[in-house]
Amino acid sequence: MTPAENAGTADLIASLEALDARLRWLASWTIHHANHIRESRDGLKVGGHQASCASMTAIMAVLYFHALKPADKVAVKPHAGPVLHAIHYLLGQQSADQLQRFRGLGGAQSYPSRTKDSIPVDFSTGSVGLGVAVTAFASLVQDYLIAHGELAQADAGRMVALMGDAELDEGNIYEALIEGYKHDVRNCWWIIDYNRQSLDATTADRMFRRFDDIFETCGWRVMTLKYGKRQLEAFARPGGRSLQEWIDSCPNADFAALTYQGGEAWRARLLSDIGKKPHVPELLASYDDDALAALMTNLGGHCIETLVEAFDGAQDEQPCVFIAYTIKGFGLPLAGHKDNHAGLMNPSQIDALRESMNIPLGEEWAPWAGLGDNAAAGLKSFVERSPFAQHRKDTPAAPVPVPARLTVPDGAEQSTQAAFGRILLDIAKSGHPLGDRIVTTSPDVTVSTNLGAFVNQRGLFRRQELKDVFAGAKIPSAQKWSGHAAGQHLELGIAENNLFLMLTALGLSSSLFGSRLIPVVTVYDPFIARGLDALNYGCYQDARFLLVATPSGVTLGPEGGAHQSISSPLIGMGQPGLTYFEPAYADELALIMRWAFEHMQAEEGGSVYLRLSTRSVPQVARDGYDWEADALKGGYWLKRPSEGADAAIVFTGAIAPEVLDAWQQLVDDIPGLGLLNVTSADLLHRGWSARLAARWTGNALSQSHIEELLAPLAPGAGLVTVVDGSPSTLSWLGAVRGQRVSPLGIDRFGQTGDLPDLYRIYRLDAEAIVDAAAELFLGA
Repeated sequence: MTPAENAGTADLIASLEALDARLRWLASWTIHHANHIRESRDGLKVGGHQASCASMTAIMAVLYFHALKPADKVAVKPHAGPVLHAIHYLLGQQSADQLQRFRGLGGAQSYPSRTKDSIPVDFSTGSVGLGVAVTAFASLVQDYLIAHGELAQADAGRMVALMGDAELDEGNIYEALIEGYKHDVRNCWWIIDYNRQSLDATTADRMFRRFDDIFETCGWRVMTLKYGKRQLEAFARPGGRSLQEWIDSCPNADFAALTYQGGEAWRARLLSDIGKKPHVPELLASYDDDALAALMTNLGGHCIETLVEAFDGAQDEQPCVFIAYTIKGFGLPLAGHKDNHAGLMNPSQIDALRESMNIPLGEEWAPWAGLGDNAAAGLKSFVERSPFAQHRKDTPAAPVPVPARLTVPDGAEQSTQAAFGRILLDIAKSGHPLGDRIVTTSPDVTVSTNLGAFVNQRGLFRRQELKDVFAGAKIPSAQKWSGHAAGQHLELGIAENNLFLMLTALGLSSSLFGSRLIPVVTVYDPFIARGLDALNYGCYQDARFLLVATPSGVTLGPEGGAHQSISSPLIGMGQPGLTYFEPAYADELALIMRWAFEHMQAEEGGSVYLRLSTRSVPQVARDGYDWEADALKGGYWLKRPSEGADAAIVFTGAIAPEVLDAWQQLVDDIPGLGLLNVTSADLLHRGWSARLAARWTGNALSQSHIEELLAPLAPGAGLVTVVDGSPSTLSWLGAVRGQRVSPLGIDRFGQTGDLPDLYRIYRLDAEAIVDAAAELFLGA
């Protein structure tokens, strides 16, 4: 290296070291201000994680101000959120006001949030592990877009996850590793803040060797950054090998305790354990207590030079995990203490930190306080010249056109699941632009959820061609799937967390990569619950997708057992960012799917959940009543009630034949009996709730759709509600106008059987509906 190159490297290291200290200060001060200075009106601890931030500042300084390129995307460890805000503060993209309102209304969020923070956030984090795994799926989405000509290879970025070592306890990380290996994931970095302390305990000593094995088995490069440059220099001196061996064998808990105790404790322990080994006493004597403490904590994750070399040395496409050894609370008086996870520095401790950085009292928020004019100007210029300062902002793509109508499949009897498959196939064969933007995926249930025809038409996505061996051998099969770069189906294994993280990445393609995809996923309805945290994660950051769940309820019949779903309608109703529909008929489904494709792209839109069924039911003849507009608002009268009618039956989904049978039996005894088909209990409840909430905001709203639907009924009319799911899905309807309700549904599961038996024991058959009406309306 030439003298000029040496000087340039030294300047780089010095600048990054200054930024490391600056980030540690700003993150610590932001948390301190929220807990000790800002007025507390409720007496609750605001919280924050000063120790967890301090262990990451060197890693994030090198990453953001040296290693990242404009197209790179980063998921930041949840507890390091204040460091991310400090970075954007130094970049001029965050305000002091936001930092001063950290964890307050409208201020910087507790954890990085795409939808709530004012700074650019690539991936929301918060539920640990999910923000890590989503980067692998984002890498797959990027490859998909490149293969489909929607993103130039030159514009590709690296997907980066910053993670705490305790996140390695989350099983979804290993599920994602396996899936990534199957799809040959590339351009992905995972950087582990290996501070070996979690909320309750220190990390098990035996685990660090296993992480290498796991990642290497899945095709990742493993770069372990255990020692800093000062430690390596000490190891090269006489007695240094003994010191290195002691560090390598020191239990994590002991290392943390000694870090907290400081140089004197380090010296006493080292002399006790290895003081009789050759040259060790002389080596230790060459450091005073402060220098010895600094040496022993000079780990790879805090050494700027080590981090620069590691990041610069991993510039190919191979996925790479960096295991960066750190100290939790590094540089703070909390360093190493077992209770430092949620610990906070007291005022005297934060004052000592401020004074150590020469920051004048009252200038705590000044970005470059304490540096002097020349140093401040130089560091500010360094930050502004960093590649990440030109970070590509979210640029949502133009909407994909949607056909004016989707073709309704023919057939006197149809299941909504089969109709879904036929509608999707028609789109795939139509040549319409929508078909080219749809990308499907499923957790190994593609065939049994009626996605097979779409895959036959459009193929599996593979970067490298995958021939259909069965087709080549002329073995008859309904599935003639071939894998190629133009394929539009991403084949996943049976892991619902992976499914919803894949959906999250696909559903963010517009903002992350500037190219819009229309993700459609199928899953067995009861197993939504297995990936519920990841589903919530995707909705929280406004990922857009169509979730098609089938079979549902007990209507799947003989499969029974754990394949029966009860609470999934309530999940759909309760999940923000997700609109739940449960159509009964194929024409409803075609209408709703078209609405969904537009809603997924609307500025104020969101994702959509369709709860479908494998049960084939007779389709109804339409009588000219304009039911479509009402169906898209959540419900319509299949049999309109007479004015002032005393009763109505309300249902949703595949239970329609039993409801129609019961209505036919009752209509002569209850004149004007209405039959209300609820296509979306979610939209009905949402509209009614908004109407009620408007009373408190002074923004009076017109009647909600459900109020308009129920208006023809007599004030004291009764309702029988029927759903193949939790009765709570519809039983709330009685509160709209103060009407009596007899709710039918399922509140237990597990019995196999055919539909007549299952409907009878779960009280979903026509007889049960008639009995409920008799009890409610006739006093029987």
